[in-house]
Amino acid sequence: MSLLALITQGGLVSQAVALLLLAMSVASWVVILWKAWLLQRAASDVARSTAAFWQSASVEAACGKMAAFDRNALVLPLVLATQARAQGTLAGAGDTAAQLTRVLRGALHAVLHKLQFGQILLATVGSTAPFVGLLGTVWGIYHALAGMATAGQVTIDKVAGPVGEALVMTAAGLVVAIPAVLAYNVFGRSIGRIEADLEGFAFDLRDLLSPTFVAARTARPPEGAIPPAAWQSQFHGGSLEEQGDRSQARDGDAAP
Repeated sequence: MSLLALITQGGLVSQAVALLLLAMSVASWVVILWKAWLLQRAASDVARSTAAFWQSASVEAACGKMAAFDRNALVLPLVLATQARAQGTLAGAGDTAAQLTRVLRGALHAVLHKLQFGQILLATVGSTAPFVGLLGTVWGIYHALAGMATAGQVTIDKVAGPVGEALVMTAAGLVVAIPAVLAYNVFGRSIGRIEADLEGFAFDLRDLLSPTFVAARTARPPEGAIPPAAWQSQFHGGSLEEQGDRSQARDGDAAP
């Protein structure tokens, strides 16, 4: 009895188990190949998009540069969320820092949900495929023993062949599960690194647009402290990264 004969002669249960394992294998490999491509591109896009942001002279200019690099829309939604705070609603209540934290948290959750897509399928396939294969094995052994009972005299070769072929269903379940489990773990590490980069960028973005920095850019300096031209150059010149560093340095000097 061959494996194909085992499936075709095993009844509806054996056929359903074989088709289910095949469907799980195809689905998991589609997700594996797609997420491998997605996460590799996402890691590159996040690095280039954040670099383009901090080298820009303003948030508006940064959005234009980032659109060319952020092909998976992972970093740009964080920046756009800070520019669309609703006024006159509970979402716009509170100080600016609280609003920034709220909108950045919501945008970050949406981006991370996009990266996590497909992980549940891989985890499900990896945890259930061996048991699905075991079900096929049990059912195949049952049918093999039932056939031997009606065959009269039974020898060891007549027992070992059908039972051994039935055990192949368990091996098939493992073949389906192992790649899914490995991919789940590898992708989880990649998602964790990208998530750390996005959280760090969101934290720095909130500091950049915090009330202290906004007030420092809009407040007038004390008379005679800094000439107007020099003050404008200090707070408006250079890249966003340099502006953020200057704001943090001023906050440190003002601390007791």
